[in-house]
Amino acid sequence: MTRAERSGPSGIRLELDKVSRVFGEDSDTPFLALTETSLTLEPGEFVSVVGPSGCGKSTLMLIAAGLLGATTGEVRVNGDPLRSALTDVGIAFQDHLLLDFRTARENVLLQADVRGIDRKKLGKRTDELFKQLGLDGVDDKYPNQLSGGMRQRVSLARTLVHSPPMLMLDEPFGALDALTRLQVRHDLEQLWLQAQPTVLFITHSVEEAVGLSDRIIVFSPSPGEIVDEVSVDLERPRPLALGDTPEYAHYADQVFAHFERMGVLHGDVLPGGGGAGGGSGTAV
Repeated sequence: MTRAERSGPSGIRLELDKVSRVFGEDSDTPFLALTETSLTLEPGEFVSVVGPSGCGKSTLMLIAAGLLGATTGEVRVNGDPLRSALTDVGIAFQDHLLLDFRTARENVLLQADVRGIDRKKLGKRTDELFKQLGLDGVDDKYPNQLSGGMRQRVSLARTLVHSPPMLMLDEPFGALDALTRLQVRHDLEQLWLQAQPTVLFITHSVEEAVGLSDRIIVFSPSPGEIVDEVSVDLERPRPLALGDTPEYAHYADQVFAHFERMGVLHGDVLPGGGGAGGGSGTAV
């Protein structure tokens, strides 16, 4: 399934218009975390932002969610200026942020409690997500009884359970081992294809970006700015392990070339002009 063949996306249109962020504006040492950045995500589009640590990727996401004010610029949702935190969104971070005193199921159903949604309705959706994410039998287990991969899957279920039109994911696989990352990445794509919410995905992993995205936004080192946008035209669903296939390498090499040029990566990053550095955990 190509992007052109997909139909009926349920996502929102998100516009970032010349947003920037300076921390400590009134201090003697203001810090420019994000230069003026403009970016539009179309409904149902899966967009990844990849760049080195500290380049402003997470700052961009927090501004997009309305959780952090922009120093300049404006965020618009379906054409309307965003004046407060975006509520109709699913957010996940590298830390699963599960509540230790709630079971796996009750952590997911927290969405029902805080949003005033019928628990029976979300309970059925929770059952579906647990089955799809390989979480059968963990309903009554507490976070400290689950592996890191299981905890992150529960966090992902909590993010998706209320079927938000927008997902904002900040390194959600960062704490997982390489094999678990592959599986959860595959699971996320399968779930996203069902409803096609708009996704802003923050990652260090070039493979994750190529494996999931319609478009990859390449960020420079701090202060972050967009240096390229790479459109990924690969069939979906994408293979569990992309490896060094020519199709994957074509897109990965474009991203790695920027990091090599900017001095983020050194050495034979693109051996022989055709390798993408390979490996399931390739990251910057």
